Amino acid sequence: MKDVVYITGHKNPDTDSICSALAYAEFKNKSAGLNAIPIRIGEVSRETQFVLDYFGVKKPRFVESLKAQVKDLNMDKVPPVYPETSLKTAWTLMKKNNVKTLPVVDNDDTFIGLVSLSNLTTTYMDIWDNYILAKSNTSFENIVDTLAGKSIYQNKDLEKYTGKILVAAMEPNSLRKIMEPGDIVICGNREDNQEAIIEGKASLMIVTGNHDISPEVLEKAKNKGCSIITTPYDSFTAARMIIQSIPVRYVMTTEEIIHFKDTDYVEDVKSVMAKTRFRNYPVLDNNNKVLGTISRYHLISQVNKKVILVDHNEISQSVEGLEDAEIIEVIDHHRIADLQTGNPIYFRNEPVGCTASIIASIFFENGIRPSKQAAGLLASAIISDTLLFKSPTATNFDRIMLNRLTKIADIDAEEYAKEMFKAGTSFAGRSVDEIFNTDFKVFTLLDNKIGVAQVSTMDLEGFNSLKDEMLAYMEEKCHTEKFDLLMLLLTDIIQNGSQVIAVGDKTEYVTKAFNVTLKDNSAYVPNLLSRKKQVIPPLTAAIEASK
Repeated sequence: MKDVVYITGHKNPDTDSICSALAYAEFKNKSAGLNAIPIRIGEVSRETQFVLDYFGVKKPRFVESLKAQVKDLNMDKVPPVYPETSLKTAWTLMKKNNVKTLPVVDNDDTFIGLVSLSNLTTTYMDIWDNYILAKSNTSFENIVDTLAGKSIYQNKDLEKYTGKILVAAMEPNSLRKIMEPGDIVICGNREDNQEAIIEGKASLMIVTGNHDISPEVLEKAKNKGCSIITTPYDSFTAARMIIQSIPVRYVMTTEEIIHFKDTDYVEDVKSVMAKTRFRNYPVLDNNNKVLGTISRYHLISQVNKKVILVDHNEISQSVEGLEDAEIIEVIDHHRIADLQTGNPIYFRNEPVGCTASIIASIFFENGIRPSKQAAGLLASAIISDTLLFKSPTATNFDRIMLNRLTKIADIDAEEYAKEMFKAGTSFAGRSVDEIFNTDFKVFTLLDNKIGVAQVSTMDLEGFNSLKDEMLAYMEEKCHTEKFDLLMLLLTDIIQNGSQVIAVGDKTEYVTKAFNVTLKDNSAYVPNLLSRKKQVIPPLTAAIEASK
Protein backbone atom coordinates (compact mmCIF):
# COMPACT_ATOMS: atom_id res chain seq x y z
CA MET A 1 0.00 0.00 0.00
CA LYS A 2 1.32 3.43 -0.95
CA ASP A 3 2.20 5.83 1.84
CA VAL A 4 -0.32 8.64 2.25
CA VAL A 5 1.23 12.10 2.36
CA TYR A 6 -0.80 15.30 2.77
CA ILE A 7 0.43 18.45 1.04
CA THR A 8 -0.89 21.74 2.35
CA GLY A 9 -0.39 25.45 2.03
CA HIS A 10 -1.12 27.99 4.74
CA LYS A 11 -4.32 29.22 6.36
CA ASN A 12 -6.42 31.66 4.30
CA PRO A 13 -4.69 30.22 1.24
CA ASP A 14 -3.78 32.40 -1.72
CA THR A 15 -3.35 31.19 -5.30
CA ASP A 16 0.28 30.16 -4.74
CA SER A 17 -0.63 28.11 -1.68
CA ILE A 18 -3.43 26.16 -3.40
CA CYS A 19 -1.76 25.73 -6.78
CA SER A 20 1.60 24.71 -5.32
CA ALA A 21 -0.07 22.01 -3.20
CA LEU A 22 -1.94 20.63 -6.21
CA ALA A 23 1.07 20.66 -8.52
CA TYR A 24 3.51 19.24 -5.98
CA ALA A 25 1.10 16.39 -5.29
CA GLU A 26 1.26 15.56 -9.00
CA PHE A 27 5.05 15.58 -8.88
CA LYS A 28 5.26 13.33 -5.79
CA ASN A 29 2.77 10.86 -7.24
CA LYS A 30 4.72 10.68 -10.50
CA SER A 31 8.21 10.56 -9.05
CA ALA A 32 8.03 8.88 -5.65
CA GLY A 33 5.15 6.41 -5.97
CA LEU A 34 3.31 8.02 -3.08
CA ASN A 35 -0.35 8.63 -2.47
CA ALA A 36 0.13 12.39 -2.19
CA ILE A 37 -3.10 14.20 -1.36
CA PRO A 38 -3.33 18.00 -1.71
CA ILE A 39 -5.43 19.60 1.01
CA ARG A 40 -6.47 23.11 2.00
CA ILE A 41 -7.10 24.66 5.39
CA GLY A 42 -9.28 27.54 4.26
CA GLU A 43 -11.62 28.69 1.52
CA VAL A 44 -10.22 29.49 -1.89
CA SER A 45 -10.30 33.11 -3.09
CA ARG A 46 -12.18 34.28 -6.17
CA GLU A 47 -8.89 34.56 -8.02
CA THR A 48 -7.92 31.01 -7.13
CA GLN A 49 -11.36 29.68 -8.07
CA PHE A 50 -11.00 31.37 -11.46
CA VAL A 51 -7.67 29.56 -11.96
CA LEU A 52 -9.12 26.19 -10.94
CA ASP A 53 -12.13 26.62 -13.22
CA TYR A 54 -9.95 27.80 -16.13
CA PHE A 55 -7.83 24.65 -16.04
CA GLY A 56 -10.60 22.28 -14.98
CA VAL A 57 -9.10 21.31 -11.63
CA LYS A 58 -11.07 20.55 -8.46
CA LYS A 59 -10.09 22.44 -5.35
CA PRO A 60 -8.22 20.40 -2.73
CA ARG A 61 -10.17 18.69 0.01
CA PHE A 62 -10.73 20.84 3.10
CA VAL A 63 -9.07 19.44 6.22
CA GLU A 64 -9.72 21.01 9.59
CA SER A 65 -6.95 19.24 11.47
CA LEU A 66 -4.12 16.73 11.08
CA LYS A 67 -4.49 15.47 14.63
CA ALA A 68 -4.27 11.71 14.90
CA GLN A 69 -7.67 10.08 14.35
CA VAL A 70 -9.06 6.66 15.14
CA LYS A 71 -8.71 5.66 11.48
CA ASP A 72 -4.95 6.17 11.86
CA LEU A 73 -4.76 3.36 14.44
CA ASN A 74 -4.01 -0.28 13.66
CA MET A 75 -7.42 -1.45 14.87
CA ASP A 76 -8.57 -5.08 15.04
CA LYS A 77 -10.45 -5.94 11.85
CA VAL A 78 -12.94 -8.34 13.41
CA PRO A 79 -15.83 -9.64 11.28
CA PRO A 80 -19.16 -8.70 12.88
CA VAL A 81 -21.83 -11.28 13.69
CA TYR A 82 -25.58 -11.18 13.26
CA PRO A 83 -28.24 -11.50 15.98
CA GLU A 84 -29.11 -15.05 14.86
CA THR A 85 -25.48 -16.21 14.97
CA SER A 86 -25.00 -19.01 17.49
CA LEU A 87 -22.85 -18.66 20.59
CA LYS A 88 -20.68 -21.45 19.23
CA THR A 89 -19.90 -19.49 16.07
CA ALA A 90 -19.27 -16.33 18.10
CA TRP A 91 -16.90 -18.24 20.42
CA THR A 92 -15.06 -19.75 17.45
CA LEU A 93 -14.58 -16.29 15.91
CA MET A 94 -13.28 -14.91 19.21
CA LYS A 95 -10.67 -17.66 19.46
CA LYS A 96 -9.69 -17.35 15.80
CA ASN A 97 -9.19 -13.58 16.03
CA ASN A 98 -7.85 -13.58 19.60
CA VAL A 99 -10.47 -11.07 20.78
CA LYS A 100 -12.94 -11.03 23.62
CA THR A 101 -15.65 -8.87 22.03
CA LEU A 102 -17.52 -9.04 18.72
CA PRO A 103 -19.73 -6.32 17.19
CA VAL A 104 -23.25 -7.32 16.22
CA VAL A 105 -24.95 -5.92 13.11
CA ASP A 106 -28.39 -6.15 11.55
CA ASN A 107 -29.22 -7.33 8.03
CA ASP A 108 -28.12 -3.95 6.66
CA ASP A 109 -24.75 -4.36 8.42
CA THR A 110 -25.61 -1.49 10.77
CA PHE A 111 -24.15 -1.75 14.27
CA ILE A 112 -26.70 -2.73 16.94
CA GLY A 113 -24.75 -4.20 19.83
CA LEU A 114 -21.83 -6.19 21.26
CA VAL A 115 -21.36 -9.77 22.38
CA SER A 116 -18.48 -10.40 24.77
CA LEU A 117 -16.74 -13.37 26.30
CA SER A 118 -18.42 -12.52 29.60
CA ASN A 119 -21.83 -12.76 27.87
CA LEU A 120 -20.97 -16.29 26.76
CA THR A 121 -19.64 -17.47 30.12
CA THR A 122 -22.66 -16.09 31.95
CA THR A 123 -24.86 -18.25 29.75
CA TYR A 124 -22.96 -21.39 30.80
CA MET A 125 -23.37 -20.45 34.45
CA ASP A 126 -27.14 -20.58 33.87
CA ILE A 127 -27.16 -24.24 32.74
CA TRP A 128 -29.87 -25.11 35.31
CA ASP A 129 -32.32 -23.14 33.19
CA ASN A 130 -33.42 -25.98 30.89
CA TYR A 131 -35.96 -23.72 29.19
CA ILE A 132 -33.16 -21.54 27.79
CA LEU A 133 -33.65 -22.64 24.16
CA ALA A 134 -37.30 -21.65 24.36
CA LYS A 135 -36.54 -18.32 26.02
CA SER A 136 -33.86 -17.47 23.48
CA ASN A 137 -36.01 -18.56 20.52
CA THR A 138 -33.18 -20.72 19.18
CA SER A 139 -33.56 -21.78 15.57
CA PHE A 140 -33.51 -25.34 14.24
CA GLU A 141 -30.57 -24.42 11.99
CA ASN A 142 -28.49 -23.21 14.95
CA ILE A 143 -29.05 -26.49 16.80
CA VAL A 144 -28.05 -28.57 13.77
CA ASP A 145 -24.93 -26.50 13.23
CA THR A 146 -23.87 -26.47 16.88
CA LEU A 147 -24.24 -30.23 17.26
CA ALA A 148 -22.51 -30.89 13.93
CA GLY A 149 -25.74 -32.71 13.24
CA LYS A 150 -27.84 -33.92 10.36
CA SER A 151 -31.44 -32.93 9.83
CA ILE A 152 -33.52 -36.09 9.43
CA TYR A 153 -36.89 -34.35 9.57
CA GLN A 154 -37.92 -30.75 10.29
CA ASN A 155 -41.46 -29.71 11.15
CA LYS A 156 -41.47 -26.37 9.33
CA ASP A 157 -44.87 -25.47 10.73
CA LEU A 158 -43.30 -25.11 14.16
CA GLU A 159 -42.20 -21.47 14.56
CA LYS A 160 -40.39 -21.80 17.91
CA TYR A 161 -39.52 -24.31 20.61
CA THR A 162 -41.44 -23.84 23.86
CA GLY A 163 -40.37 -26.78 25.98
CA LYS A 164 -37.46 -27.70 28.21
CA ILE A 165 -34.33 -29.71 27.41
CA LEU A 166 -34.36 -33.35 28.62
CA VAL A 167 -31.93 -36.29 28.40
CA ALA A 168 -33.81 -39.59 28.03
CA ALA A 169 -31.55 -41.64 30.36
CA MET A 170 -34.44 -43.75 31.69
CA GLU A 171 -37.09 -46.24 30.66
CA PRO A 172 -40.06 -45.06 28.60
CA ASN A 173 -42.53 -45.15 31.52
CA SER A 174 -40.31 -42.92 33.66
CA LEU A 175 -39.69 -40.61 30.70
CA ARG A 176 -43.44 -40.12 30.14
CA LYS A 177 -43.85 -38.88 33.72
CA ILE A 178 -41.46 -35.95 33.29
CA MET A 179 -42.05 -35.10 29.63
CA GLU A 180 -44.31 -32.29 28.49
CA PRO A 181 -45.54 -31.42 24.99
CA GLY A 182 -42.99 -29.29 23.14
CA ASP A 183 -39.92 -30.58 25.00
CA ILE A 184 -36.53 -31.04 23.34
CA VAL A 185 -35.26 -34.52 24.17
CA ILE A 186 -31.79 -36.00 23.76
CA CYS A 187 -31.75 -39.78 23.43
CA GLY A 188 -29.81 -42.79 22.19
CA ASN A 189 -30.75 -45.59 19.78
CA ARG A 190 -33.47 -47.27 21.89
CA GLU A 191 -36.55 -47.29 19.67
CA ASP A 192 -38.93 -47.68 22.62
CA ASN A 193 -37.59 -44.43 24.07
CA GLN A 194 -37.73 -42.76 20.68
CA GLU A 195 -41.37 -43.77 20.26
CA ALA A 196 -42.20 -42.55 23.77
CA ILE A 197 -40.59 -39.20 23.00
CA ILE A 198 -42.64 -38.84 19.83
CA GLU A 199 -45.89 -39.95 21.51
CA GLY A 200 -45.20 -37.43 24.29
CA LYS A 201 -45.40 -34.72 21.61
CA ALA A 202 -41.80 -33.58 21.84
CA SER A 203 -41.01 -30.74 19.46
CA LEU A 204 -37.48 -32.03 18.74
CA MET A 205 -35.73 -35.35 19.24
CA ILE A 206 -31.91 -35.38 19.13
CA VAL A 207 -30.43 -38.84 18.55
CA THR A 208 -26.80 -39.14 19.66
CA GLY A 209 -24.04 -41.35 18.27
CA ASN A 210 -25.12 -40.82 14.65
CA HIS A 211 -27.49 -43.77 14.90
CA ASP A 212 -29.86 -44.42 12.03
CA ILE A 213 -33.54 -43.71 12.41
CA SER A 214 -35.86 -46.55 11.49
CA PRO A 215 -38.52 -45.89 8.85
CA GLU A 216 -41.24 -46.66 11.41
CA VAL A 217 -39.92 -44.07 13.92
CA LEU A 218 -39.45 -41.48 11.18
CA GLU A 219 -43.03 -42.00 9.95
CA LYS A 220 -44.42 -41.59 13.48
CA ALA A 221 -42.33 -38.41 13.97
CA LYS A 222 -43.75 -36.90 10.79
CA ASN A 223 -47.29 -37.71 11.85
CA LYS A 224 -46.77 -36.12 15.27
CA GLY A 225 -44.76 -33.12 13.98
CA CYS A 226 -41.62 -34.04 15.93
CA SER A 227 -38.43 -32.87 14.26
CA ILE A 228 -35.40 -35.18 14.32
CA ILE A 229 -31.66 -34.42 14.36
CA THR A 230 -28.83 -36.93 14.59
CA THR A 231 -25.46 -35.92 16.07
CA PRO A 232 -22.09 -37.70 16.33
CA TYR A 233 -21.75 -36.54 19.96
CA ASP A 234 -22.66 -38.70 22.95
CA SER A 235 -25.52 -37.65 25.21
CA PHE A 236 -23.34 -35.87 27.79
CA THR A 237 -21.51 -33.84 25.14
CA ALA A 238 -24.70 -33.07 23.24
CA ALA A 239 -26.36 -31.80 26.42
CA ARG A 240 -23.41 -29.48 27.06
CA MET A 241 -23.07 -28.36 23.45
CA ILE A 242 -26.71 -27.58 22.77
CA ILE A 243 -26.50 -24.48 24.97
CA GLN A 244 -24.09 -23.04 22.40
CA SER A 245 -26.89 -22.96 19.80
CA ILE A 246 -28.47 -19.98 21.58
CA PRO A 247 -28.51 -16.92 19.28
CA VAL A 248 -26.25 -13.99 20.05
CA ARG A 249 -29.21 -11.60 20.36
CA TYR A 250 -30.25 -13.36 23.59
CA VAL A 251 -27.05 -12.45 25.41
CA MET A 252 -25.64 -9.41 23.56
CA THR A 253 -25.38 -5.93 25.05
CA THR A 254 -27.40 -3.21 23.32
CA GLU A 255 -27.47 -0.34 25.81
CA GLU A 256 -24.85 2.11 27.08
CA ILE A 257 -22.32 0.93 24.52
CA ILE A 258 -19.40 3.30 24.09
CA HIS A 259 -18.21 3.41 20.50
CA PHE A 260 -16.06 5.71 18.41
CA LYS A 261 -16.24 7.11 14.91
CA ASP A 262 -13.23 6.62 12.66
CA THR A 263 -12.95 10.42 12.43
CA ASP A 264 -12.73 10.93 16.21
CA TYR A 265 -9.45 12.35 17.45
CA VAL A 266 -7.21 9.98 19.40
CA GLU A 267 -6.75 12.50 22.21
CA ASP A 268 -10.53 12.47 22.78
CA VAL A 269 -10.59 8.67 22.67
CA LYS A 270 -7.89 8.50 25.35
CA SER A 271 -9.98 10.72 27.59
CA VAL A 272 -13.06 8.50 27.21
CA MET A 273 -11.10 5.28 27.76
CA ALA A 274 -9.57 6.71 30.93
CA LYS A 275 -13.05 7.04 32.41
CA THR A 276 -14.36 3.60 31.41
CA ARG A 277 -13.39 -0.02 32.04
CA PHE A 278 -14.35 -1.78 28.82
CA ARG A 279 -11.85 -4.05 27.11
CA ASN A 280 -12.78 -3.26 23.50
CA TYR A 281 -14.61 -0.43 21.76
CA PRO A 282 -16.27 -0.69 18.34
CA VAL A 283 -15.25 1.74 15.61
CA LEU A 284 -17.95 2.91 13.19
CA ASP A 285 -18.05 4.99 10.03
CA ASN A 286 -20.52 7.81 9.43
CA ASN A 287 -23.14 5.26 8.33
CA ASN A 288 -22.76 3.23 11.55
CA LYS A 289 -21.03 0.40 9.69
CA VAL A 290 -18.45 -1.48 11.75
CA LEU A 291 -14.83 -0.89 10.75
CA GLY A 292 -13.21 -2.79 13.62
CA THR A 293 -12.53 -2.54 17.32
CA ILE A 294 -9.87 -0.83 19.42
CA SER A 295 -8.55 -1.16 22.95
CA ARG A 296 -6.09 0.74 25.10
CA TYR A 297 -3.34 -1.31 23.52
CA HIS A 298 -4.11 0.12 20.09
CA LEU A 299 -3.42 3.66 21.24
CA ILE A 300 0.26 2.67 21.34
CA SER A 301 0.09 1.97 17.59
CA GLN A 302 -0.85 5.55 16.72
CA VAL A 303 0.52 6.42 13.28
CA ASN A 304 1.21 10.10 12.77
CA LYS A 305 0.10 11.55 9.46
CA LYS A 306 2.83 12.58 7.07
CA VAL A 307 2.66 16.12 5.73
CA ILE A 308 4.52 18.38 3.31
CA LEU A 309 4.25 22.11 3.84
CA VAL A 310 4.32 24.45 0.85
CA ASP A 311 4.38 28.26 0.79
CA HIS A 312 4.87 28.56 4.57
CA ASN A 313 6.92 27.30 7.49
CA GLU A 314 5.29 29.01 10.47
CA ILE A 315 3.22 26.99 12.93
CA SER A 316 0.71 29.83 13.39
CA GLN A 317 -0.01 29.78 9.64
CA SER A 318 -0.25 26.02 9.33
CA VAL A 319 -2.88 23.35 9.81
CA GLU A 320 -4.25 22.51 13.26
CA GLY A 321 -2.74 19.39 14.77
CA LEU A 322 0.61 19.88 13.06
CA GLU A 323 2.30 18.85 16.31
CA ASP A 324 0.76 15.37 15.90
CA ALA A 325 1.91 15.03 12.28
CA GLU A 326 5.27 14.06 10.82
CA ILE A 327 6.60 16.86 8.63
CA ILE A 328 8.72 15.29 5.89
CA GLU A 329 9.29 18.27 3.56
CA VAL A 330 8.98 22.04 3.36
CA ILE A 331 8.99 23.98 0.08
CA ASP A 332 8.84 27.73 0.67
CA HIS A 333 10.03 31.21 -0.30
CA HIS A 334 9.34 33.07 2.96
CA ARG A 335 11.52 33.76 5.97
CA ILE A 336 12.42 30.75 8.09
CA ALA A 337 10.37 30.95 11.27
CA ASP A 338 9.58 28.72 14.25
CA LEU A 339 9.10 25.29 12.72
CA GLN A 340 10.83 22.37 14.45
CA THR A 341 11.00 18.70 13.44
CA GLY A 342 12.04 15.52 15.22
CA ASN A 343 14.08 14.25 12.28
CA PRO A 344 16.11 15.77 9.43
CA ILE A 345 13.84 16.65 6.51
CA TYR A 346 14.06 17.96 2.96
CA PHE A 347 13.75 21.74 3.40
CA ARG A 348 13.94 23.89 0.29
CA ASN A 349 13.69 27.62 0.79
CA GLU A 350 14.73 30.04 -1.93
CA PRO A 351 14.59 33.87 -2.21
CA VAL A 352 12.28 33.91 -5.21
CA GLY A 353 8.92 35.48 -5.91
CA CYS A 354 6.77 32.39 -5.63
CA THR A 355 6.78 28.86 -4.22
CA ALA A 356 5.36 27.66 -7.54
CA SER A 357 8.60 28.69 -9.24
CA ILE A 358 10.54 26.33 -6.96
CA ILE A 359 8.10 23.49 -7.60
CA ALA A 360 8.28 24.06 -11.37
CA SER A 361 12.06 23.86 -11.09
CA ILE A 362 11.79 20.58 -9.16
CA PHE A 363 9.74 19.12 -12.03
CA PHE A 364 12.31 20.13 -14.62
CA GLU A 365 15.34 19.15 -12.50
CA ASN A 366 13.98 15.61 -12.30
CA GLY A 367 13.15 15.40 -15.99
CA ILE A 368 9.41 15.29 -15.36
CA ARG A 369 7.11 17.39 -17.52
CA PRO A 370 4.16 18.79 -15.57
CA SER A 371 0.74 18.16 -17.06
CA LYS A 372 -1.00 21.03 -18.85
CA GLN A 373 -3.19 21.53 -15.78
CA ALA A 374 -0.24 21.54 -13.36
CA ALA A 375 1.71 23.91 -15.60
CA GLY A 376 -1.28 26.23 -15.75
CA LEU A 377 -1.67 26.19 -11.97
CA LEU A 378 2.02 26.93 -11.39
CA ALA A 379 2.00 29.72 -13.98
CA SER A 380 -1.07 31.27 -12.35
CA ALA A 381 0.60 31.21 -8.95
CA ILE A 382 3.72 32.96 -10.27
CA ILE A 383 1.63 35.64 -11.98
CA SER A 384 -0.40 36.14 -8.80
CA ASP A 385 2.47 36.25 -6.29
CA THR A 386 4.69 38.52 -8.40
CA LEU A 387 1.80 40.64 -9.72
CA LEU A 388 3.14 39.75 -13.17
CA PHE A 389 6.65 40.86 -12.08
CA LYS A 390 5.60 44.23 -10.71
CA SER A 391 6.38 43.05 -7.18
CA PRO A 392 9.94 43.60 -5.88
CA THR A 393 10.00 39.95 -4.85
CA ALA A 394 10.02 38.87 -8.50
CA THR A 395 13.28 37.42 -9.79
CA ASN A 396 14.68 36.38 -13.14
CA PHE A 397 14.25 32.79 -11.94
CA ASP A 398 10.48 33.38 -11.74
CA ARG A 399 10.49 34.77 -15.28
CA ILE A 400 12.33 31.73 -16.63
CA MET A 401 9.94 29.30 -14.93
CA LEU A 402 6.85 31.23 -16.10
CA ASN A 403 8.12 31.22 -19.67
CA ARG A 404 8.51 27.44 -19.67
CA LEU A 405 5.17 26.86 -17.93
CA THR A 406 3.07 29.09 -20.22
CA LYS A 407 4.28 27.10 -23.24
CA ILE A 408 3.12 23.85 -21.65
CA ALA A 409 -0.15 25.40 -20.44
CA ASP A 410 -0.69 27.12 -23.81
CA ILE A 411 -1.54 30.56 -22.38
CA ASP A 412 -0.42 34.13 -23.03
CA ALA A 413 0.84 35.42 -19.68
CA GLU A 414 -0.29 39.05 -20.06
CA GLU A 415 -3.73 38.31 -21.47
CA TYR A 416 -4.35 35.57 -18.96
CA ALA A 417 -3.15 37.80 -16.09
CA LYS A 418 -5.72 40.46 -16.99
CA GLU A 419 -8.55 37.93 -16.84
CA MET A 420 -7.28 36.43 -13.59
CA PHE A 421 -6.77 39.74 -11.78
CA LYS A 422 -10.12 41.03 -12.99
CA ALA A 423 -11.90 37.96 -11.63
CA GLY A 424 -10.13 38.16 -8.31
CA THR A 425 -10.04 41.87 -7.48
CA SER A 426 -13.64 43.01 -7.74
CA PHE A 427 -15.21 44.05 -4.42
CA ALA A 428 -18.75 43.68 -5.74
CA GLY A 429 -20.90 41.37 -3.64
CA ARG A 430 -18.11 40.60 -1.16
CA SER A 431 -18.42 40.96 2.61
CA VAL A 432 -15.72 42.68 4.67
CA ASP A 433 -15.02 39.32 6.32
CA GLU A 434 -14.42 37.69 2.93
CA ILE A 435 -12.26 40.56 1.71
CA PHE A 436 -10.10 40.68 4.83
CA ASN A 437 -9.55 36.93 5.07
CA THR A 438 -8.82 36.35 1.39
CA ASP A 439 -5.09 36.37 2.16
CA PHE A 440 -4.52 36.91 5.88
CA LYS A 441 -1.43 35.86 7.84
CA VAL A 442 -0.44 36.11 11.48
CA PHE A 443 3.13 36.95 12.54
CA THR A 444 4.86 37.09 15.90
CA LEU A 445 7.47 39.85 15.75
CA LEU A 446 9.49 40.27 18.95
CA ASP A 447 6.57 39.14 21.15
CA ASN A 448 4.09 41.30 19.22
CA LYS A 449 1.10 39.53 17.65
CA ILE A 450 0.60 41.16 14.26
CA GLY A 451 -1.90 40.25 11.55
CA VAL A 452 -1.47 41.38 7.95
CA ALA A 453 -4.13 40.89 5.28
CA GLN A 454 -3.49 41.72 1.63
CA VAL A 455 -5.93 42.11 -1.22
CA SER A 456 -4.97 42.97 -4.78
CA THR A 457 -7.33 45.23 -6.71
CA MET A 458 -7.68 47.08 -9.97
CA ASP A 459 -10.23 49.46 -8.46
CA LEU A 460 -8.97 51.07 -5.23
CA GLU A 461 -11.77 53.68 -5.20
CA GLY A 462 -14.37 50.91 -5.23
CA PHE A 463 -13.40 50.10 -1.64
CA ASN A 464 -14.36 53.52 -0.22
CA SER A 465 -17.96 52.55 0.46
CA LEU A 466 -16.76 49.59 2.56
CA LYS A 467 -14.08 51.37 4.59
CA ASP A 468 -16.14 52.19 7.71
CA GLU A 469 -17.54 48.68 7.90
CA MET A 470 -14.04 47.23 7.41
CA LEU A 471 -12.61 49.38 10.22
CA ALA A 472 -15.31 48.19 12.59
CA TYR A 473 -14.63 44.58 11.61
CA MET A 474 -10.87 44.95 12.11
CA GLU A 475 -11.21 46.67 15.49
CA GLU A 476 -13.50 43.90 16.74
CA LYS A 477 -11.11 41.21 15.47
CA CYS A 478 -8.14 43.03 16.99
CA HIS A 479 -9.87 43.15 20.38
CA THR A 480 -11.30 39.63 20.53
CA GLU A 481 -8.17 37.88 19.17
CA LYS A 482 -5.75 40.13 21.10
CA PHE A 483 -3.65 41.51 18.24
CA ASP A 484 -1.15 44.27 18.97
CA LEU A 485 -1.50 45.45 15.38
CA LEU A 486 -3.87 44.50 12.59
CA MET A 487 -3.27 45.68 9.01
CA LEU A 488 -5.00 45.47 5.66
CA LEU A 489 -3.08 46.17 2.46
CA LEU A 490 -5.21 47.11 -0.52
CA THR A 491 -2.64 46.67 -3.26
CA ASP A 492 -3.36 48.60 -6.47
CA ILE A 493 -2.06 46.50 -9.35
CA ILE A 494 -2.29 49.43 -11.78
CA GLN A 495 -0.65 52.15 -9.64
CA ASN A 496 1.89 49.84 -7.99
CA GLY A 497 1.12 50.93 -4.43
CA SER A 498 -0.96 49.98 -1.42
CA GLN A 499 -3.55 51.65 0.78
CA VAL A 500 -2.62 50.59 4.30
CA ILE A 501 -5.37 50.37 6.92
CA ALA A 502 -4.22 49.76 10.49
CA VAL A 503 -5.87 49.31 13.91
CA GLY A 504 -4.60 48.31 17.34
CA ASP A 505 -2.48 49.63 20.20
CA LYS A 506 0.73 49.61 18.14
CA THR A 507 -0.24 51.54 15.00
CA GLU A 508 2.83 53.72 15.56
CA TYR A 509 4.85 50.85 14.12
CA VAL A 510 3.17 51.53 10.76
CA THR A 511 4.09 55.21 10.96
CA LYS A 512 7.74 54.41 11.70
CA ALA A 513 8.03 51.52 9.23
CA PHE A 514 6.64 53.37 6.20
CA ASN A 515 7.27 57.00 7.17
CA VAL A 516 3.62 57.94 6.76
CA THR A 517 0.93 59.59 8.86
CA LEU A 518 -2.24 57.61 9.37
CA LYS A 519 -5.40 59.58 8.73
CA ASP A 520 -8.64 57.85 9.69
CA ASN A 521 -6.49 54.75 10.30
CA SER A 522 -5.15 54.65 6.73
CA ALA A 523 -2.38 55.93 4.48
CA TYR A 524 -1.31 55.31 0.89
CA VAL A 525 2.22 53.92 0.47
CA PRO A 526 3.57 54.11 -3.09
CA ASN A 527 5.51 51.12 -4.50
CA LEU A 528 4.40 48.93 -1.61
CA LEU A 529 3.51 45.57 -3.16
CA SER A 530 5.13 42.76 -1.18
CA ARG A 531 4.03 41.80 2.31
CA LYS A 532 6.99 39.45 2.63
CA LYS A 533 9.69 41.86 1.42
CA GLN A 534 8.29 45.35 2.02
CA VAL A 535 6.06 44.98 5.08
CA ILE A 536 7.43 42.43 7.56
CA PRO A 537 11.13 43.54 7.44
CA PRO A 538 10.44 47.29 8.04
CA LEU A 539 7.86 46.44 10.72
CA THR A 540 10.43 44.26 12.47
CA ALA A 541 12.99 47.07 12.27
CA ALA A 542 10.46 49.59 13.67
CA ILE A 543 9.66 47.29 16.60
CA GLU A 544 13.34 46.76 17.36
CA ALA A 545 13.95 50.51 17.27
CA SER A 546 11.14 51.02 19.80
CA LYS A 547 12.67 48.69 22.37
